Amino acid sequence: MSDIRLTAGAARPTAAPPTSGIHHTPNPAASIDERVLVHPKFQRMARQKSVIGWAFSAVIFLVYVSFIWVIGTSPQLFAARVNPDGVTTWGIYIGIFVIVFSFVMTGIYVWIANSRFDAMTQEVVAEVMEGAEK
Repeated sequence: MSDIRLTAGAARPTAAPPTSGIHHTPNPAASIDERVLVHPKFQRMARQKSVIGWAFSAVIFLVYVSFIWVIGTSPQLFAARVNPDGVTTWGIYIGIFVIVFSFVMTGIYVWIANSRFDAMTQEVVAEVMEGAEK
């Protein structure tokens, strides 16, 4: 027989919420946040949010890496002047594009997260709260 003792203030081990597609019936005595975390709709939403977040991150990473790669391998491309009589180079415009592109992509992600994912979360919380009242 094992003798496991918890010292004062030590956290009790808890079971992780299931991540498979198997529907898990939450413990009625579980807290509302635990029931939300194991809800299939919430898990589906969390997976979608993760995929979209990683996809946006990959696109922005690819743009930055491409920018740095061109600077390192062919700096003369960015040093070329837009107008032969002017002083502005293509590097200025491309650098501004990279910055603006990152802001726009971040804005799109925030818009998706705030409109779609927040609504899905609120729907799950409402369903869990209805179940708690019964």
